[in-house]
Amino acid sequence: MMDTTILSSTLTCPHCAHVKAESMPIDACLWFYECEGCHTLLRPKPGHCCVFCSYGTVACPPVQEHGRAGCCR
Repeated sequence: MMDTTILSSTLTCPHCAHVKAESMPIDACLWFYECEGCHTLLRPKPGHCCVFCSYGTVACPPVQEHGRAGCCR
């Protein structure tokens, strides 16, 4: 992992706009995330590897380090 890899991202629910900062795993993608505001189960958008890449302020660590080719699909 590079020294500049960011391990925190703020997720925003597209349904209710609830915002929450979350820690990201360094070696895996998060495919499901339950919004604490409305309890909607978020899934990655088509073409994205995880919820952080779809709804976060920062892409997941594998994508940060290697680009889209580094994602966990």
